[in-house]
Amino acid sequence: MQAMHPGMMMQPQIILLKEGTDASQGKGQLLSNITACAAVVDTVRTTLGPRGMDKLMVDQRGTVTISNDGATILKLLDIVHPAAKTLVDIARAQDAEVGDGTTSVVLLAGEVLKQVKPLIEEGVNPQTIIKGLRRASVLAVAHIRDLAVALDARKEDLRSLLKKCAATAMSSKIIHSYEAFFTDMVVDAVLRLDQADSLNEALIGMKRVPGGGVQDSFLVDGVAFKKTFSYAGFEQQPKAFDKPKVLALNVELELKAEKDNAEVRVEQVAEYQKIVDAEWRIIYDKLEKIVTTGAKVVLSKLPIGDLATQYFADRDIFCAGRVANDDLVRVCQGTGASVQSSVNDLAPHHLGTCTRFEERQIGGERYNLFTGCPQAKTTTLVLRGGAEQFIAEVERSLHDAIMIVRRALKSKSVVAGGGAIEMELSKRLRDDARKIDGKQQLIVSQFAKALETIPRTLCDNAGFDATDILNKLRQKHAMDKNGTWYGVDVQNESIADNLERFVWEPAVVKINAISAATEAACLILSVDETVKNPQSEKPQMGPAAGRGRGRGRGGRR
Repeated sequence: MQAMHPGMMMQPQIILLKEGTDASQGKGQLLSNITACAAVVDTVRTTLGPRGMDKLMVDQRGTVTISNDGATILKLLDIVHPAAKTLVDIARAQDAEVGDGTTSVVLLAGEVLKQVKPLIEEGVNPQTIIKGLRRASVLAVAHIRDLAVALDARKEDLRSLLKKCAATAMSSKIIHSYEAFFTDMVVDAVLRLDQADSLNEALIGMKRVPGGGVQDSFLVDGVAFKKTFSYAGFEQQPKAFDKPKVLALNVELELKAEKDNAEVRVEQVAEYQKIVDAEWRIIYDKLEKIVTTGAKVVLSKLPIGDLATQYFADRDIFCAGRVANDDLVRVCQGTGASVQSSVNDLAPHHLGTCTRFEERQIGGERYNLFTGCPQAKTTTLVLRGGAEQFIAEVERSLHDAIMIVRRALKSKSVVAGGGAIEMELSKRLRDDARKIDGKQQLIVSQFAKALETIPRTLCDNAGFDATDILNKLRQKHAMDKNGTWYGVDVQNESIADNLERFVWEPAVVKINAISAATEAACLILSVDETVKNPQSEKPQMGPAAGRGRGRGRGGRR
């Protein structure tokens, strides 16, 4: 046998890194990432459920936010660890996709990592664990689709089921005690949306008006927005119309001196006078064309100056300039108007209408209300309350409820909340695991155990004995063969099996939460090394640096 030349022997790979570079790798890196994620999970764990606690966050500018919404909390936390930031991403994705379940998805991801941590310590290959987790996720999603209760729009109890979905989303929020008041409001707002437009939630506006009580909040069947900045002559305009024509513009109706916009050279005073007369003639021509359309309410994205304001007031026309784009879009959706970028060739079909327009005092603010819109595809929730932070949390809570009801209508299927679906999935996955051989069996079983973190956390946050409640739930789910739902009854410190007392949520919320949590766990487990480079220092650009460069180029003088 020919001896191998020493130079041909395989040399160890050497990687040169910058001085100060932090490099971690291997099993230690995986365990470090899992520990960092567990710390983030512990931060939001206590916010889950009807008895969850709120978090008070203060940023560097002193802005105070009180919330128990998982996505809001994680967004405001300054998380430094790069792996733990993955949990922030899945919470934001859950909030954008389905609007609720942001805390649940973070808890699931953290619990899955916690359950597979002993396997990592024992030396199981991460890719084997990832394969098992994805298999368990596919099985869980299939079981959810099998267990989901179909929503039939022809049933008379559709509205009551949607109200239960809205109440579920509110049960863990600050407005829990007012859920009976807000559920009707939320369901009405969603049902008035256009089904063909995929229930676009952007057409539901929410306006915050400090002052008054929470139950002073109300729903506007149309559009409401705060009175815009106005010029002299505004108070002389009418403040209410029945069946007015509405004109929406993207035109500036303000007299502007051309000397600010262009350079004009004249040789005689008469020529300058012609320029001034032309400016006045242009603005008056625009205003006259608007009046000719018969519009009684004129809205514009751009400013409407004092000349135009007084001109409209003399002709009993209401006007508002600098209207926010989202408000103007919703006005057009409700009234049937279309935004015009020119006052030339205005036709009747460019204008919209509504049953009633009025300017109303709400608290310390004045609001413009368009109600009775013929194309009522948009609504507005006017929220009242004592503190600004409280109203902001009410707005976030109602957003979650609106998204849940919207998703329930779109997905046409719901599942029971209160940890019922998680316990049933856990039982079924354990049964599936027995049919799997090899290491995958253990990983699927660990995934099934991780699902129990939701009912366990609900019990812990409510002050119940989690071990006792979970044992009862396991026994009920193991013995039941008819698909009856059993979950945590937070109100009575027991388990619930009565469908009337159950909380419901769209099946897509659980599907999305399990899929996102699994993907996040797999992503974190697939990282075995972190290379962190220090920020490169900027070269000095001072007088001394300049002198140094000069000597370097010219040499010694």
